Formats: sequence, structure tokens, C-alpha cells
Amino acid sequence: MRALFALLLLLPLAACDDAAVAVAPPPPAELTADAAGYFCQMTVLDHPGPKGQAHLQGHAAPLWFPQVRDLVAFVKSGERSADVAALYVNDMAQAESWERPGPGTWIAAEDAYYVVGADIAGGMGAGEIVPFGTADAARAFAGELGGAVLRLADIPADAALGAVTPVADGRN
Repeated sequence: MRALFALLLLLPLAACDDAAVAVAPPPPAELTADAAGYFCQMTVLDHPGPKGQAHLQGHAAPLWFPQVRDLVAFVKSGERSADVAALYVNDMAQAESWERPGPGTWIAAEDAYYVVGADIAGGMGAGEIVPFGTADAARAFAGELGGAVLRLADIPADAALGAVTPVADGRN
């Protein structure tokens, strides 16, 4: 009986140890032709500009976003049925082009520097929130097309959740 009592006393401590074990986030996935946008269900590869992916706890495949603005909306809305395991965006400083960021350009969303409010349209035609791997690259982009350089946590919710207004793309 004493052994059972001792075991019952130690059980909560064992549970704490299990919770302290850090689980590595899943790595970024590469886009395939069948990747569909979470909100729109359109083929992600059919849209230009940076993309996003969200990996959720308990889900094998990521949720895809044809525009980073949509990923930020997903994060800022808080309407999720599962916890986020990892978020990734294309580092546009490493991208092949605006039309096709290309494979191998994924970076952790929380590590990126974002240009918010630039005169550039994303994959769905709305103003894009453009991610970069370095502050210098983001500042250079903002110097050309306007906007503010922010970290993910500092992007105001209305930058992604506000009304969608088509943008006259400043690249043309």
C-alpha cells in the first residue's frame, strides 16, 4: 500500500517532466501542385508573391496560404481548432522572383521582418505583407515601395483582418 501511495505522489511530477520535453517544430514543407489555400481552396502555386504555411498540432499536412496577408489573418484571428506547431513564410530576399518564390526559401515566420503597407499586391490581389530574412532586406524593399518594417507580433490585426482593397502594384 505504501508503494502505491508513493507512486501516486510521484505521478504529478512525472507528468511535469513530460511537459518539459520540448518537441521540435515540423520542418517547412515544399509546395506541390495540389496545395490549396486554406481560406480560398485555390491552387497556391497559381498565385504570385510570398506564401505561408501553418503546421498545427495533430495535423500531418500544413495549411497553405497563397498570400502572407492570409497567414497573418489566420494567426491574428485566433480562430483555430488546434495549437500552432510552426509557421513559415518565403524569405523574399532569397526568392527566385515575385511570381515564383521557389523552393528552399522558407523561414520561420517569427524570425522574419515584414514590410506592411507597401505599394504591392499579393497573390490574391490585396495589399501584401512581405517577409524577409533580414531587417536590411526589408528596409531596402520598404525604401522602394513604402511601408513599415515590423516583426510578426507587431503587425496590427487590421493590417490583415481589415477590408481588402486592391492595390496598384508599385512594381509596374
